[in-house]
Amino acid sequence: MSTTPVAPVRRVRHQAQEAAAVMVFSAATSLGLAVTFLLVASLGR
Repeated sequence: MSTTPVAPVRRVRHQAQEAAAVMVFSAATSLGLAVTFLLVASLGR
């Protein structure tokens, strides 16, 4: 018999949660950068 470890099957739910987390992180980062650039631009006037 083979004794190789079998990786647990990833469920679609877990993949969807990770995708949603990446989307939220990306949106928050983009928003933070946009606000930072707006602040820098307004201070440069």
